[in-house]
Amino acid sequence: MSTTKPDLIRDFERVDADTVAKASQFAASILADVAGRRGTLSSRISPLTPETRVAGPALTVEVRPGDNLMIHAAMAVAKPGDVLVIDGKGDESCALMGEIMVSQCKAIGVAGIIIFGSVRDTEAIREIGFPVYAVGANPNGPTKNIAGRVNWPISVGGTSVQPGDLIVGDADGVVVVEREKAPGLLAAAAKKVQDETKRLTEIRTGGPLRPSWLEGALRKAGALGEGEVL
Repeated sequence: MSTTKPDLIRDFERVDADTVAKASQFAASILADVAGRRGTLSSRISPLTPETRVAGPALTVEVRPGDNLMIHAAMAVAKPGDVLVIDGKGDESCALMGEIMVSQCKAIGVAGIIIFGSVRDTEAIREIGFPVYAVGANPNGPTKNIAGRVNWPISVGGTSVQPGDLIVGDADGVVVVEREKAPGLLAAAAKKVQDETKRLTEIRTGGPLRPSWLEGALRKAGALGEGEVL
């Protein structure tokens, strides 16, 4: 019996639903900071509608530029709550998805679409109110001829994504957190929100404007001498 892993993997271990629900309450920037200021996708990948947010486990798709055959395959095996994360190689010569496919994703219960490539029917997609992140729009349609991979590790906008990783997106962009690490970051995210809220309150109510860490950081960087102050 062959032990070769198939190009289309139908199931995988997902970040658990409780972690997704809790992580969805945080801004992508908060999660990126507590995850080590890493894991964010290229700013080329932006939301069609900034007000939309997305959170869920990554269902990964790799396609050849300009071909969306494996996106259709991924949609056929997707489960409610999944986020389609598609490595379209950043190609902008044609759209890989449009109103029909997005409508199908919404009906399936997919949580959102992150695509390193282009889409079309953007006005209709905005009216649907479905979270879609892409690098651009192009009215040209794709081919459906070339096999790719579903639920393999991919690279999207300079960041590696494993099937089942936590995806959180908002108006700023998208952050990817490794499935195994995601639950352990929630407490740190809550603490960071608390600290930032305190700092904003200080700024807005006449408290100290200069951050308390600034002089120490400047000394460490060599910009201030020992004992020197601003």
